Amino acid sequence: MVLNIKLKCFWWVLVPVLYFNSCSIPEPQPIFESESLLTPKGFPKVDFPEDNGFTLARWKLGKKLFYDPVLSADSTISCNSCHKQQFAFADNVALSNGVQGRAGVRNAPSLANVAYHPYYTREGGVPSLEMQVLVPIQEHNEFDFNILLIEERLKKNADYVWLSTEAYGREPDYFVITRALAAFERSLLSGNSPYDQYTFQGMKKALSAKQKKGMDLFFSEKTGCSNCHSGFNFTNYAFENNGLYTTYQDLGRKRLTGADADYALFKVPSLRNVSVSAPYMHDGSLADLYQVVEHYNSGGKDFYNKSSLIKQLGLTEKEKEQLVAFLNALTDVKFLTQNEFENNDE
Repeated sequence: MVLNIKLKCFWWVLVPVLYFNSCSIPEPQPIFESESLLTPKGFPKVDFPEDNGFTLARWKLGKKLFYDPVLSADSTISCNSCHKQQFAFADNVALSNGVQGRAGVRNAPSLANVAYHPYYTREGGVPSLEMQVLVPIQEHNEFDFNILLIEERLKKNADYVWLSTEAYGREPDYFVITRALAAFERSLLSGNSPYDQYTFQGMKKALSAKQKKGMDLFFSEKTGCSNCHSGFNFTNYAFENNGLYTTYQDLGRKRLTGADADYALFKVPSLRNVSVSAPYMHDGSLADLYQVVEHYNSGGKDFYNKSSLIKQLGLTEKEKEQLVAFLNALTDVKFLTQNEFENNDE
């Protein structure tokens, strides 16, 4: 197995002039330096659990597992099957297929910057990234498997035994599997969009005039977008309903808590790289960003649990276009093409 890893540092790929007019070439930004994970400019440092500190050996093992269909019952799908790099480690279909072609029940979210999430799944029922992989492993419509059976498979594989011993000092078991995957996923940091270049890197030509107008609208009281999509990761991680329907088949957070007050509440998603992760919403029911903007402009449907923040906006057609232009400026092209994240075993 050949791994394209350098121990000193990886330098970012130059970003093509795609979402902005003309600007100077940005400073190269490393991903790793020695045994440390480096964060994009303007981002806080990533915290690692005491039992799963970052090392390149753990990252390599996690990356191999991420792309390996060995995790699924029939060895046909991997984490990458639903979380593809070109779509910001999300998917481009409403519902991704699991084993035996079974349709998933929710739209696959992006894994970009999951290192910063305080909890996982759309109802927030998983408290750590280490535990998150247990959900798709056990879900009937996803991997439909058992982590103890995965252990048995991996212990018969000499490569996995060697990599696990190097990374964690033990054979591949439930502890190694969950922690290695989390180690890799914490490295999926996206912070070099035109917005980042403009805001954190001092590149004042990174945004077009139209995108700047859209940015002003996004952060304005008129739209209130930043009430929920706030901070460097464009989410407050709260649970809200946005009036998509009048009745919901998906219980949302109520699936976890059983409380009527949580019916059809879903974790607010990050908007980073949102232009490449269509379709949108928890069920993938909105095809493009124009439909998304139009939904919020309308104020949504009348639903008893809808957030009080959702209201009619009264945007003009020009303002809608400006808002979409700004959302496009949240795309980190480099992140979508970075060869260090690609499957090197293919």
